[in-house]
Amino acid sequence: MSTAPEQQAGNGSDSLIELRDELRAFATERDWEQFHTPKNLAMALSVEVAELVEHFQWLQTGADAELDERKRIGIRHELADVLAYLIQLADKTGVDLRSALLEKMELNRAKYPAPQVRGDARKYDEY
Repeated sequence: MSTAPEQQAGNGSDSLIELRDELRAFATERDWEQFHTPKNLAMALSVEVAELVEHFQWLQTGADAELDERKRIGIRHELADVLAYLIQLADKTGVDLRSALLEKMELNRAKYPAPQVRGDARKYDEY
């Protein structure tokens, strides 16, 4: 019996720390820390995002009905790669991802007030 994703994830901060620790151990076991510079991790992250995008290329919208099982598996694996490199980059640069996201959401709330932008996809400086 599987548990719901939110039950598997646990506390957001705790699960990010656990993932960070897993990634640190994985790299240490392989002596890869020497290659995990912020520049290299940022570049690897960019490559993985491009690989994720490939799964949606040429689809009308990328909606669920357009995805077969092979694409879903590929998307899942590329999202995992993106997350892994993002966590490693945050680790190397001393960024607390949870705090950074909450901070950025506050900035976006001010930049995009809901009553003013509801249903409007334009950038903040275009309305």
